[in-house]
Amino acid sequence: MKSNRPVNLSLAMVLEVNMKSPVAMASILHRISGIVVFLLIPVLLYILQGSLASEADFNAIKDSVFGAFLGRFVVFVALAGLIFHFFAGIKHLLMDAGIAESLESGRMMATATIAVAAVFIVAAFIWVVL
Repeated sequence: MKSNRPVNLSLAMVLEVNMKSPVAMASILHRISGIVVFLLIPVLLYILQGSLASEADFNAIKDSVFGAFLGRFVVFVALAGLIFHFFAGIKHLLMDAGIAESLESGRMMATATIAVAAVFIVAAFIWVVL
């Protein structure tokens, strides 16, 4: 007798299934990038507030955030999340407009989204971290 009950899959099994599909990868990365950007909003607002207080505070924030590797890395992670979330959001808006709704064009659009975002994320890494 075959059971139709849902089965709880381990994380490894879920990743094994989803890493084969660029559409699934783009969807998962879009959600992760949204969470990363959301969680880093307070940090970015703190940096912004400190940089706008006065010229001396601006220089202090610049030296403390961009003077240390950890600060540059946090800014890069926020920027990378924004970059991917932006391009994946454009993909979703195009799909809402009826573009790339078929399976094959959806795969091509997801692959293009990941590729374009990767290029911009590498450029952001070179600009911010290095």
